[in-house]
Amino acid sequence: MRNRAALVASVAMFSLILIATRQRAARSDETQHNPENAADAAVWQNFTPDIVSEAVQRTTHDFPLSDQANKANWSKYVPMTDEFDGTTLDAAKWWDHNPTWKGRKPGYFYAANVAVHDGKLHLTMRKEEVPEMPKEDGYHTYTCAAVKSKDIVRYGYFEVEAKAMQSAGSSSFWFYHATEDWWTEIDVFEIGGRAPGHEKKLHMNVHVFRTPTEDRHWSRPGVFVAPTGLADDYHVYGLEWDEKEIKFYFDGVLVRKGPNTHWHQPLTLNLDSETMPNWFGLPRDEDLPSTYSIEYVRAWKKN
Repeated sequence: MRNRAALVASVAMFSLILIATRQRAARSDETQHNPENAADAAVWQNFTPDIVSEAVQRTTHDFPLSDQANKANWSKYVPMTDEFDGTTLDAAKWWDHNPTWKGRKPGYFYAANVAVHDGKLHLTMRKEEVPEMPKEDGYHTYTCAAVKSKDIVRYGYFEVEAKAMQSAGSSSFWFYHATEDWWTEIDVFEIGGRAPGHEKKLHMNVHVFRTPTEDRHWSRPGVFVAPTGLADDYHVYGLEWDEKEIKFYFDGVLVRKGPNTHWHQPLTLNLDSETMPNWFGLPRDEDLPSTYSIEYVRAWKKN
């Protein structure tokens, strides 16, 4: 009976992993960035601030860049905070791959492309094939990198200081979690640092794949155009997420917000490099290897 119970449990776990893999992989780039028309789509606001004139001066690293006076009463959330001061990834907080997803084809998440040095986390994309690459599943030519939190979280303020890759590969900072009946996602940014026409574009999105009350995929994409290329220097990207609203920040300045109608599920924090063949196009050979570097990840919760 114990063996039978173990088998049933293993099959159930495999089913959850398969659901997550299929849903993420099946999310075509066209669907991802073209939402259905719905009443709340118009409620989402995209701002075009003058980043130069509205720049926020940092006075402390203890609080979010957009709230240096801590008016919202934030406290550090340690499980998703990391300064990357050592030489190895903190295995208590992070996976050096995505346990339920191998990457967006043809790019394969490869743990050897994850490195910590010089006080930063580095996620590299290469043109190479490795023995571990499952070619039978459609992975070939490119290796990428992924870091995924071992903790899940609902609501808070999440901030990274990062520099996107100098290639058409996507540098991404996002949240998601998948179960049999609940799958939502928040994309703080997806950046094609050297993808033609996307060099200055900060792509943000929120997705619903399924909830206990619906089973359809829709999203609410938004774009902010920065004054300079996002792969040219480090910038601070922030997400403020509570039960009422979702807000996106660039260098401490609000660039997008909308109502939290569906994103009440605890999610994992993810940083990764991906190939986006149908959106950014595949990277040029001369741009590889390219590296997406993260100075820090910081998280806070309201007291």
